[in-house]
Amino acid sequence: MKTKAILLLLFLGMSVSCLQAQTTDAPKVKKGMIKVTVLYPNGEGKTFDMDYYTKNHMPLMAKFFNLKIYAIDKGISSGTPGTPVPFLAIGYLYFDKLSDYETALAKHLDEIRADFPKYTNITPLIQISEVVQ
Repeated sequence: MKTKAILLLLFLGMSVSCLQAQTTDAPKVKKGMIKVTVLYPNGEGKTFDMDYYTKNHMPLMAKFFNLKIYAIDKGISSGTPGTPVPFLAIGYLYFDKLSDYETALAKHLDEIRADFPKYTNITPLIQISEVVQ
């Protein structure tokens, strides 16, 4: 019994240390970073290919913008039951400085626009924010 308890504690300790190592190495969103939010509004006849967006478009954006952090939300419900989601998807791109975004956007704008029809017929809304907390 004592051996089993020791093995269990050893296993749990190793598991926790592995989890901590994984989370501390991952880039983190920090106060002062620039967040570019790309919103894809829902509406009649609007289409969005989430599979292409996650497997192709966002990795392409990560390459163009040299992103360390990005995130994707898929709309699943609105605030009012029974009503359509306001946004089919939302993408988040994080930068250390606004100039990092602006420089890369100017360089790759045509390529980015050319990729839109491959996954959506929606004109996205863009908001640029500073991370406060």
